[in-house]
Amino acid sequence: MFKETLREIVEGTDGAVAGLLMGFDGIEIDKYSRDDSELDIQTIGMELSGVLGGIGRATQQLEAGVAREVAIQAEKFTIVVRVLNPEYVVALALNPGANFGKGRFLLRVAAPRLLEALG
Repeated sequence: MFKETLREIVEGTDGAVAGLLMGFDGIEIDKYSRDDSELDIQTIGMELSGVLGGIGRATQQLEAGVAREVAIQAEKFTIVVRVLNPEYVVALALNPGANFGKGRFLLRVAAPRLLEALG
């Protein structure tokens, strides 16, 4: 179920290359990559776990509430991370010029299904 949902997000977003469902600890639950993608989404996810922890601590100190979404735009790709709950996140990797808004929308729409399946 997870891979199918990730596939729908990636294939439904022009310019998306990979999707990842993982725990905040950086451990992968499932992933999906386009066949032509050379991006190692699993390694990106492991590295992002530390960044997400820092963002969570910062929003707590600022009394801003829980971070719901984080986007990191680099020269070669953009990563959008949607927080599902205190334990899990879903991430989408996009090429430059990808449909960023559509990717964010599909992550938001898929979040309830992923949460339900996570139990």
